[in-house]
Formats: sequence, C-alpha cells, structure tokens
Amino acid sequence: MPWLTLVVAAGFMPMTLAGQSQASTPKPGTAATAAAPAAKAKPAGGVPSLLRPETLKAKAPDVFEAKFETTKGDFVIEVTRAWAPLGADRFYNLVKYHFYDGASFFRVVSGFVVQFGLTGNPAVNKAWNNANIKDDPVVQSNKPGTITFAMAGPNTRTTQVFISFGDNSRLDAMNFAPFGKVTSGMDVVNQLYGGYADAPTGHQDEITNQGKAYLDKNWPKLDSIKTATIISPAPTASTAPAKKSLAASAKPAAGADTKPKQ
Repeated sequence: MPWLTLVVAAGFMPMTLAGQSQASTPKPGTAATAAAPAAKAKPAGGVPSLLRPETLKAKAPDVFEAKFETTKGDFVIEVTRAWAPLGADRFYNLVKYHFYDGASFFRVVSGFVVQFGLTGNPAVNKAWNNANIKDDPVVQSNKPGTITFAMAGPNTRTTQVFISFGDNSRLDAMNFAPFGKVTSGMDVVNQLYGGYADAPTGHQDEITNQGKAYLDKNWPKLDSIKTATIISPAPTASTAPAKKSLAASAKPAAGADTKPKQ
C-alpha cells in the first residue's frame, strides 16, 4: 500500500494520503465495522467476487449516486464519470459489490480530509493490494465535498478514497482527480470522529492484515460505514449483488500484509 507525502498549506506539515495495499502516502484510507468470516476459496471463472478484482470491471453509468449509511448518519455521493472515468468505474464496482461495508473512517483530519477504503477482511484487502488502475486526467478541482482516490504515486489507485473538508486544490497538480462530490449529508461527514486525526494512518499494515478487530482494539471511537449502495440508477435485478457483503462479513484472518493504499 503505497503512500504519498503531501505538504499541507498551513505550516507545510508533511501529510500522507494513504491508499490500499501498496506503499504509503498519498492521502486518505479506511477499515470496517464487524469482523468477517474467513474468506472462502476464490470462485472459478468470471463470477464477480471481491476476492477477484479482475471480475469487477463493469462500466459505470454516466452519472450515479451512492448512499453511505454510517454510524453518524447518511450521506450521498454523486459520481460524474466524465470527471474521471477509470476512477468512477472502480468506485462503482466497489460500492455495487459492498466493498466498503463495515469500513472505518480511519483518517479524519479537520480542514483537510476524511479517508477510508480498507475493509475488515484481510483476505479482501490482500486481493486488492495490487489491483491498481491508471491515473485519470484532473478535470475537476479538489474542492470541499469532492471525493478522490488516494494514491502512492503514478498509477497506484486501488480502493482508498478521501473526501475533502476544505479547499485542497493544491492536490490538483499532484494528479489527484476527483470523480464525484457529496450532494447531501456533508454535515454528517463533518461530524465523523476525528479525535485520532492522522494517528491510525501510520498503521495501515496492521489495519490491512488484522482488519476491524485491530481498529476496535486500538482506535475504538472511529466511525464506520454500515453499508454503501448504488441508489441511482439502481443496479438491475440480474446484476445486483447479494445483500451480504464479503468485505464486512469475513472474519479477519491473522496477519496479512498491508500498507496504506492509493
């Protein structure tokens, strides 16, 4: 899980926006809500599965909405595919197949960002460690309320994303391409527990390898996602994934290798 070092405007403090499964720093990332049962063997063929990133390749609608039900309330993100096609497609598949269910908001820095994107299931985290997508050109600026993939350098986006609290337009020149924005519930986002600030960010390997159990033990006040779903346009009945989420339901396996991703 790669990371990327950032210089923050106020005081030029080094910051990192983490991603998933690679090295460390770019920017924001997350964990989950409840321990999940040990992952089963990877399904054969092209059956969509969180354990097989290569099977989650659906093209996102031109515009879609994703609803996040959290421990603090709900918020909705509107994604515009034209802003960042590759990022929009990845986010669409992750939400559609409930990757973010149970994930914790492990990095909440007032005035900067809230980051999430690490599940409570080590097996799922490991599966996505190297599932990188290429960079999108920056079309929109990282303004308050926008959502963007974290990364650890060029072409390292995987599953970790961050929502900007303030004006982070300085990230535009670093190739952080927003793909959507919070259209309702930003007040909920602003209320997510931020008492730990950046502290959990330096423990992304442990979060990845041990899952939600690690966060519950060491950072018990973190807020998390109960479930995230595509609400508009709704997935068709034939393609809608089962309600139960592998990411939130699998038990964390002992020690998997992890670093902040994207």
